[in-house]
Amino acid sequence: MKNNVKLFLLLGDPVEGTLSPAIHNSAFRTLGLNNIYVPVKVQLDNLPEIVEAIRNLKVAGFNVTVPHKVSIIGLLDKLDESASSVQAVNTVVNRGGKLVGYNTDGEGALQNIQSKIGPVKNKRVVILGAGGAARAIAYSMAKAGADVTVANRTPARGKALAAIIRKRLRKKIALTPLRKPALKKSISSADILINATTVGMEPKPNETLVTADMLHPKLVVNDIVYKPMRTKLLKEAERAGAKTIDGLGMLVNQAAISFKIWTRSEPPVKVMSSAARKTLGG
Repeated sequence: MKNNVKLFLLLGDPVEGTLSPAIHNSAFRTLGLNNIYVPVKVQLDNLPEIVEAIRNLKVAGFNVTVPHKVSIIGLLDKLDESASSVQAVNTVVNRGGKLVGYNTDGEGALQNIQSKIGPVKNKRVVILGAGGAARAIAYSMAKAGADVTVANRTPARGKALAAIIRKRLRKKIALTPLRKPALKKSISSADILINATTVGMEPKPNETLVTADMLHPKLVVNDIVYKPMRTKLLKEAERAGAKTIDGLGMLVNQAAISFKIWTRSEPPVKVMSSAARKTLGG
């Protein structure tokens, strides 16, 4: 790179409309770092060659988003405990040609929720999904002492997640089908509901896995989707009288943790949050 600019990337599909470039580039400018962050749309079949190109170009680091958080693992040299514990990666740093994977999703989500409602210890948490983000969130919630239930469409994914938590934390999580009767029953006794899927994300903002009749007023509903910020799920939660938490806080928190891993500098979180909201038009 010219002028010693350090390049950071976001790998995913889709990446259109992502807030990550605004978040990270605002932080780089604030701290006077000669870095730039760029999103790159990468289809699954092309992931290996893109990662090889990253090595050759000496890219300093990158984020990984849907659908590559699990498939990226076999292309890396090493996993930090945060990633190995959940077998999912969302942050990679290039250390002298060695690509090391981390996961900041779970801690970012936990920080976001606890900043709004306090500790999750002994809270009953239902998580929708069992993909990369869901793995990290379920692990962090269970580690923080929550009683976790995972609802997903693919039994094998749910069982794999349960096995990870059982092995790493020696804790059990419950599994339930992503079907209305079973899901409604699980939610009826829950304190927190987290959507860790992409359902409701633009360009399909009117989709939701859960409707108001499945919710209750004592529930806290968190959607990790941040575009739109007020998702269909959160609108349904409002109708049911539940407390809502949007996904922007998790996005900024996980980005701040990634930023610190890459730069070893304290992230300007307020600047990052402001950039995200400004980009969303809020």
